[in-house]
Amino acid sequence: MTQSIVLKGQTIRITADNKCGFCKGSTCCTYLTQKINAPRSMEDFDLLLWQISHQNTQVYKDSDGWFLLVNNRCRHLQDNGGCGIYDTRPQVCRDHDNDDCEFEGACGHDDFDVFFPDYESLLAHCRKRFKSWDQRFK
Repeated sequence: MTQSIVLKGQTIRITADNKCGFCKGSTCCTYLTQKINAPRSMEDFDLLLWQISHQNTQVYKDSDGWFLLVNNRCRHLQDNGGCGIYDTRPQVCRDHDNDDCEFEGACGHDDFDVFFPDYESLLAHCRKRFKSWDQRFK
C-alpha cells in the first residue's frame, strides 16, 4: 500500500526507505517475539501457561509458526523514537523489514491464526483441547 503525507505543504511519498522516519510510536521497538516449537502435548501447553503467566507475555500462531510475544520496550529506544545505538545495533534490528509493519496500523486478530492475550484464554484453550486437563496432576 502506497501512502503519502503532507508536510509543510509538500506531499511526501512514504517508502520502505523513509517510513521509519515518520513513525510516531516506534512500535516495532516495544516488543520482541521468540519462535517456539509448536505445542502438542499437555506438557507443552503447561509450559506455555508458565510462560504466559509472566507480565506482558502473550502467545500466538501465524503462518510462520508459534511465537512468544513479549511486550517490553527496547532499552535503547529514545524518547524521540530513534535508536540510541543505531550505528552499532544488533543484526536482527538491521535485518528488520518494515514492508508490513505497525506503521500501517496495529496488529489485529486477522494477523494471527491463534492468539492468546493472557493466561485465562490459554487455559480455556487447554481445557477445551484436552478433556482431562484438570486431572493431569492427580
